[in-house]
Amino acid sequence: MSREPARRYWRLQGLLAGLWGVMLSGPLQAGELPPPPSSLESMADAQLFLELVINRMNTGKVVAVEQRAGRLFMPLQTLQDAGIKLPQGVGSEVDLEGLPQLHSDYDSQGQRLLLDVPADWLPEQFIGSRQAYPRTPALSSFGALLNYDLYLNDTDDGGTYLAAWNEVRLFDSWGTLSNTGQYRRTLSGIESASLNNGYRRYDTTWRFSDEERLLTYEAGDVVSSALPWSSSVRLGGVQLSRDFAVRPDLVTYPLPQFAGEAAVPSSLDLFINGYKASSSELQPGPYTLTNIPFINGAGEAVVVTTDALGRQVSTTVPFYVTSTLLQKGLTDFSVAAGNLRRDYGLRDFGYGPGVTSGSLRHGLSDSLTLEAHAEAADSLTLGGMGGNLRLGHFGVLNTALSQSRFDGSGGQQFSFGYQYNNQRFSLAYQRMQRRDQYADLSLLDSPYTRLSQRSEQLTLSLNLERYGSLGAGYFDVLAADSSRTRLLNLTWSKPLWHNSSFYLSANREIGDSQWAMQAQLVIPFDLHGSLSLSNERSKTGENRQRVNFSRSVPLEGGVGYNLGYATGAGADYRQADATWRLQSVRLQAGVYGTREAETRWADASGSLVWMDRQLFAANQIDDAFVVVSTGGYPDIPVRYENQLVGRTDASGHLLVPWSSAYYRGKYEIDPLNLPANVQSPSVEQRVAVRRGSGYLLEFPLARVIAASVVLVDAQQRELPLGSSVTHQPSGARAVVGWDGLVYLENLAQHNRLEVGLADGQRCHAQFDMDLQQQQVPLIGPLVCQ
Repeated sequence: MSREPARRYWRLQGLLAGLWGVMLSGPLQAGELPPPPSSLESMADAQLFLELVINRMNTGKVVAVEQRAGRLFMPLQTLQDAGIKLPQGVGSEVDLEGLPQLHSDYDSQGQRLLLDVPADWLPEQFIGSRQAYPRTPALSSFGALLNYDLYLNDTDDGGTYLAAWNEVRLFDSWGTLSNTGQYRRTLSGIESASLNNGYRRYDTTWRFSDEERLLTYEAGDVVSSALPWSSSVRLGGVQLSRDFAVRPDLVTYPLPQFAGEAAVPSSLDLFINGYKASSSELQPGPYTLTNIPFINGAGEAVVVTTDALGRQVSTTVPFYVTSTLLQKGLTDFSVAAGNLRRDYGLRDFGYGPGVTSGSLRHGLSDSLTLEAHAEAADSLTLGGMGGNLRLGHFGVLNTALSQSRFDGSGGQQFSFGYQYNNQRFSLAYQRMQRRDQYADLSLLDSPYTRLSQRSEQLTLSLNLERYGSLGAGYFDVLAADSSRTRLLNLTWSKPLWHNSSFYLSANREIGDSQWAMQAQLVIPFDLHGSLSLSNERSKTGENRQRVNFSRSVPLEGGVGYNLGYATGAGADYRQADATWRLQSVRLQAGVYGTREAETRWADASGSLVWMDRQLFAANQIDDAFVVVSTGGYPDIPVRYENQLVGRTDASGHLLVPWSSAYYRGKYEIDPLNLPANVQSPSVEQRVAVRRGSGYLLEFPLARVIAASVVLVDAQQRELPLGSSVTHQPSGARAVVGWDGLVYLENLAQHNRLEVGLADGQRCHAQFDMDLQQQQVPLIGPLVCQ
């Protein structure tokens, strides 16, 4: 039966049933309608069209329901389309009263079908996202950058020298090519110091990152990646590595997730360590909560669900999160091959034997991450395996075992550690033991050097709340020559009044009966600086008192300074320096030392950027940057992350040097300073920039040749409101407003208008425009002939 005849049939059945009820109950009063049938038993077989409500949630769907002998039947497909997962063996037509776990009710007043089903019959819902924020593909424009740092040092007993460190970068969509080095020149003083004069090259590297595959390719001077129980070395060669840093929207370590069921529509509140983290709306059915904040350590989550009647269910779940693990299925790796770098910082091109190195990490599960590392050279082979295991809510255990063979001699290395931290307490222990002649690539060019036999460290920190924070550390190293060094460190700090703080530390080498101690009091004076007072006692029993007053450079630029004086230990020590940070450069100068030997120094650092055929000066740029272009319009305010960073220069450019690589930053321009005839289709853009490069961010500004024209007829009366105006030859249309005024855009030097009047007549007008004017002129009145 089609839908409309079915509706008519149901209305007829309802009317007959109503009349039958009236005949039994008495006559109707004037204007009174018969009531709907009170039960399905009083109705004949029919097809009903009812609004579907599942577990008190309105689905917004109207479904066809067959009524036969007082029972309701629905097609299986209709229930499945509504998201209900029925048990196996149900036929194509479902008797709503034939399933023991399904309860149905017919609402005759609202013409609704009310179904109550088990929560696990409904679709599973995921609340939250594992992404930190929406992904934005990183961009790069062609350009070049020079970072520089000029340092001048003059010492009473050491002479004078000038050092100039520099980094040159060339970048585009193909990646970044960089070179670092330093030029040094002795100006006066000891003759032997001039041996290091000249230019010294450090690193020359090409780097390209593929965001889709999460890979970074490097060629040139590279540093091999390593695991916590292996070593990195400098190579001249190539390296391929997994690079999760190109996708900051991804979270690589396992985060806890909480699952449950909601029988009816509810609200869900999540509390992490007593603080409300999020609120969500739940539909009936099973749910998985994944919007957990990015935290580390042990904690406690409380999940509170509240239904429409105000009934609450609270569930407390402990958890432990650590960033040392990888999510299940994730793989991190690095492979490097090349020649070992020799005499780094002493020779421009010093390379040794060929070597290879590789590291691998894989998340076998959310609780176990496996690790592997291998190294190889002509005279060395090394291989090892390890892993990190989360012990439930009780911390993380790490261990690794590796074997090496170097010049015919073998050796082993064993590593073991444990970490645990929560809001009040943290503990970390690490031990590394080496046996026989264990060696790795760091010893390949140093045959007379050996690694330490054993290293052990234990650190502990305790939050005492209003009594401050306590820390302790124990370090034990057994060197290759069997000499042993054991150090013990204790610290205690406590905040005091008005953001002031007190700091106390003590250090002792076990076996030495003396403690070295320091007590420091720091008193901030708002934006005017901070005062620090301290007393130090060396392990030889000598005491020294220090006083220091400093003021940081404001974030927007300006002047900062640092003044210090120390007395005791047989000599007085003085220091004073000042920093002046401009938008284009940072300047520093200072003096330090004693009366017998004093050192004076000065420093200038910054960056020069070439992009869009223009040179920009800024403070040193360590990461990515953006050049904002407003199409040649000057003095336009620019904001980065809602903070004013400057105005465009005479050519319509502004360098923003603080962008973080791959971060989706927000850039805005304020169009209020634009001429009235200039339009900006977009005043806000979000862009991410590749590591080590820059991007030319253009805000398209269009200059519109527009005018307001007053049109009158031959009797100098304004043309009627609503008259149509056509600009010829462009064909643009407009409408006459009040007082015969019409606004027109995209005009030419010579313009002709055709006006259609209400009575069907047409008239024409002509006028000329000055295409160089900066404002929207008022032209007229023009007589429309």
